[in-house]
Amino acid sequence: MTDRKDTSVPVTTAAPDQWAVILGVSSGSGHDIAKALAHDPGLHIFGAHRGNWPQQMAELDADVAVLGRRIEHYVGDAGTAEGVHAAAAQLAATVPKHSVRIVVHSIANASLGMMLPGGTGTRRQFIAHNFAKTMDSMANSFCWWVQELYSRELLTPGALILGLTNPISDSLIHNFALITAAKAALQVYVRHLAWEMGPHGYRVNLLNFGTVDTVAVKKAFTPEKWQRFCDVVAQAIPAHRMLTTPEVGKFVSLLLRPEASWFNGATIDFTGGQSQSLLDCLLYDDWDPRPALPGQVPTL
Repeated sequence: MTDRKDTSVPVTTAAPDQWAVILGVSSGSGHDIAKALAHDPGLHIFGAHRGNWPQQMAELDADVAVLGRRIEHYVGDAGTAEGVHAAAAQLAATVPKHSVRIVVHSIANASLGMMLPGGTGTRRQFIAHNFAKTMDSMANSFCWWVQELYSRELLTPGALILGLTNPISDSLIHNFALITAAKAALQVYVRHLAWEMGPHGYRVNLLNFGTVDTVAVKKAFTPEKWQRFCDVVAQAIPAHRMLTTPEVGKFVSLLLRPEASWFNGATIDFTGGQSQSLLDCLLYDDWDPRPALPGQVPTL
């Protein structure tokens, strides 16, 4: 039996002029992924954002500068066809060819609502614009970015293109229909792009990580419902706590190591077992930190 030739592209430590492209860098997961990648493996950062969080961006600029790395910004909507083209043109004018080591798609710009009329606010009926905006921002733009980076020859050999998803997408939450539809489309796109990009030496994956506390997620809840949600999720995770965005950033750094180079076309589970005991939490509420009402007894 003869040995098979290893055709995988090795992933090495960062060269002096390698870059990470973070789409949705200003807050939440994208923000902390950028910080982690500037530290390990030591990449320069090209971040796209809409300019909504100037204080967080100033903090990120300072953190990256302390590490001796560069950070460049595209301020605009990187989730539309026009925005992707404009941001990619700025990127191409900023970085050398074959210098983008990783692309992280962390754009959150979704509409909440219902399919049928009769509600208001986050229960309002979706219109055509809501469908187009959500699908373009959270799914279609992932493909458009790959097309731009590939045609402009900006990716390094062995580059990783990474989408982000979460366990909420596998559940039915009344006003999340378009978000879950976009995440489902994103998963399909990842598999097809991995098939097409793989022979060229690139990897395309989807990272499914546990619920984290971010501004974007909290927009979908009242403060009371968000706290209740966090309480349930924490108890549904074996570690009995929620994941943090810095932990997500550190794990993304690990995906650039040689040992992770065989991940391709994968939806990588980084949920910490979040959904395994959700039904137990719903059936048995003796963990519930809220005080019981006088005379209240558990019923099934």
